[in-house]
Amino acid sequence: MSLPVVIAERAERDMASQYGWYLENADSVVAERYLHAIDQSIQQLAADPALGVRRHFQADELRGIRSLQAARPFDKHLIFYRYDARLSIERVMHGARDLPIRLIELPEN
Repeated sequence: MSLPVVIAERAERDMASQYGWYLENADSVVAERYLHAIDQSIQQLAADPALGVRRHFQADELRGIRSLQAARPFDKHLIFYRYDARLSIERVMHGARDLPIRLIELPEN
């Protein structure tokens, strides 16, 4: 049984930005594979939300957030989420970012 999935506007913007980056710097095939990998990972989380790792950030707004690496070959990207009766995807970003700061900021356009 899968949890219902809600994708926050910030996460939608993160994914759109990364998709656009792949379109400009690679091609549409890579961009589509990126979206597929993210979708596949979100579906895995909906089926088993405990797959991810609980993160420990100091900012109050990040308490209780978890993360999961996206499916390969995009496993450098992390999906940040929370769950209870539903799976809430909060952000999607490259793991090499300054995460405690970038998770709170608005996504780039």
